[in-house]
Amino acid sequence: MSHIWIKDKKIFFEVEGEGKPIILLNGIMMSTKSWQPFVNSFKAKNQLIRVDFFDQGQSDLRVGESYTHQIQVDVVDALISHLNLEKVSIVGISYGGEIAIQYAIQHKEKVDRLVLFNTAAYTNPWLKDIGRAWIAAGRTRDGEAYYNTAIPVIYSPIHYETNKTWMDNRKKVLVPVFSDPTFLDKVERLTLSSESFDVKDQLHKIEAETLIVAAEEDYLTPVANQVYLAERIKHAHLIKIPGAGHASMYEKPMLFTSLCLGFINTQDNQFNI
Repeated sequence: MSHIWIKDKKIFFEVEGEGKPIILLNGIMMSTKSWQPFVNSFKAKNQLIRVDFFDQGQSDLRVGESYTHQIQVDVVDALISHLNLEKVSIVGISYGGEIAIQYAIQHKEKVDRLVLFNTAAYTNPWLKDIGRAWIAAGRTRDGEAYYNTAIPVIYSPIHYETNKTWMDNRKKVLVPVFSDPTFLDKVERLTLSSESFDVKDQLHKIEAETLIVAAEEDYLTPVANQVYLAERIKHAHLIKIPGAGHASMYEKPMLFTSLCLGFINTQDNQFNI
């Protein structure tokens, strides 16, 4: 466990394992701890790097500030420079995928492979209004109201129903978190930081081999969002996961791990067949 300073603000990160470096970029409500179930597999043959963006986990807050995604893109670049890495592979899900796309556009020479789960090229009106609903629920300071607004739609209906005991236990853990004004305020800032996100006209700049993963029951960033990316990123490969929602890595953990590690660690980009 360690941290770097960006001006007067602290960014928390963890580095484990040896080998080809992989950076995992969090979804909007996630932190470095959210990846714990995957750590053993990811660090077995790779250098695994986890990082909390500003307003996440153990990194510093931006109380009273409004900002765009650019500050998080700069976090990734500062961390890569701090670790003296020439090239990295990046795995991002949702919010983290959006930061990953922007990093690959701005620093294409530093990105080896890019893996994007449940990611879009811009914040469309659908997603913006969902974010506004989260904000409205958060301002009530009612943890159960926030949970019921934000969490069910993250999962596929079949996962939610067939894992009801797990979901009920998850609710017991999350409702106190969602009752914390500090947490709600930082997620509001993160949500607002996404409203201006739009890289539709820049996707052609990405040079990295890119795996784009869609989940067929994702109701936050539906499959059409990932198809859009795949049609505009030069070296894109599209996979659709049936029976999974926006939290695809939790619903299909074996598949998530296999797709990431298999794609990143495949030695060749071209095959003579």
